[in-house]
Amino acid sequence: MPSTVPVLKKMSPQLLVAHLEDSIEFYTKKLGFSLDFRYEDFYAGIVKDSHSIHLKSGTPMERGANNNQDLTIIFSVDRIEHLYEEVLSKSIEIVQPLRNMPYGREFYIADPDGNHIAFMEET
Repeated sequence: MPSTVPVLKKMSPQLLVAHLEDSIEFYTKKLGFSLDFRYEDFYAGIVKDSHSIHLKSGTPMERGANNNQDLTIIFSVDRIEHLYEEVLSKSIEIVQPLRNMPYGREFYIADPDGNHIAFMEET
């Protein structure tokens, strides 16, 4: 018997970006995402390992307005040391260096618009 309960199939967080082209370049060249689609000159989707982020031209939150406390996206990863070394080699802004926490290891970066992205490897 088919389920009548709706099932969430995919989530795509949307980030406001000042310059769509610069953001696409950052996510594709520095973080290894691929351009999934583009809608006119103000909206795009990027994807990596079946995870997607939507980028929308707009006015991002002023840098520092979130006091560097708020995370935008958290990715769970394997081999975090390897990823951290890769990020360091690409001149990406590190908001929180790699550290050990009770739940695992993590580090945070910022994209060109100040959106914070965390990478975490659970223990």
